[in-house]
Amino acid sequence: MPRKGKRWIFAKHFDGFPKISDMRLEEFDIPTLKDGEVLLEAEYLSVDPYMRPYSARLQTETVMIGQQVAKVIESRNENFPVGTWTLVSSGWTTHTVSDGKGLIKMPLPEGVPRSYAIGSIGMPGVTAYFGLLDICTPKAGETVLVSGAAGAVGNVVGQIAKIKGCRVIGSAGTEEKCEYLKELGFDEVFNYKTTKNLDAKLKELAPEGIDVYFDNVGGEFATTAVLNMKLFGRISCCGAISGYNLKEPEKLSAIYGKMVFSQLKMEGFIVTRYQPRWAEAITALAGWVKEGKIKVREHKTDGFENMFKAFTELFTGANTGKAVVKV
Repeated sequence: MPRKGKRWIFAKHFDGFPKISDMRLEEFDIPTLKDGEVLLEAEYLSVDPYMRPYSARLQTETVMIGQQVAKVIESRNENFPVGTWTLVSSGWTTHTVSDGKGLIKMPLPEGVPRSYAIGSIGMPGVTAYFGLLDICTPKAGETVLVSGAAGAVGNVVGQIAKIKGCRVIGSAGTEEKCEYLKELGFDEVFNYKTTKNLDAKLKELAPEGIDVYFDNVGGEFATTAVLNMKLFGRISCCGAISGYNLKEPEKLSAIYGKMVFSQLKMEGFIVTRYQPRWAEAITALAGWVKEGKIKVREHKTDGFENMFKAFTELFTGANTGKAVVKV
């Protein structure tokens, strides 16, 4: 009898908010290993907002995309003996056969939870690191605004900005999340869902304007933030989650005059462009975590069968910190 694994198949392209009928959970036979191959068993899987827009380019009837922490449970590859912990981008599956190419041995130091490798000391943390420090070059004393600040990327952005001596303003969608941001050391926080006039709120919290805006949400929030930037302000465009499930694009105010006359810098980025410098970010983030300068919070969901639920909760505001699924 062949061994069985489970995987989530992307059965149908999302139309608006993802529906469970767009996906299919199925069993599959785990193949016998060939020379040079290893069998990986997932421990933690990542769910991230980027999966929603990226899925538009994903072929149907394939495994849903994503990264996971996995252990080598069988090996015919001397570079990856049984017991080796790895990072692998094999998607929503409990078991993966790999030839070792693109397989990353666990990069975290001893004593750091393995799940952090897909969170604050993984892709989301690296996104925060380069998106803030390289694109926005924050200076001590400057005012930094972070939208989606209680999410996997946003909370790390705010904490790095504090390490660099900035005044940090964070927005989130619940009072509980706002309290969490205060615990992390954010100077000012507000609930954007209960804020009636965002422009007035930003002028209240940053009367002289915003030096750096780290944008995780796009849409009306981002437009209003840009219109409140200081001269020579910098904007890092990381995500646009407010629009990921819209069927029609929003009609927003023009920002181009503000861009010109305030001489703003706005740059979008995909974190994979920093792949050659990944180790730099991991080293810095791991150091800050071990020193207690970056605090980590995870939103854990138990059970591989709950992958889709954990994914859709990203768009309803259910998670605080990094969302991970424990198999």
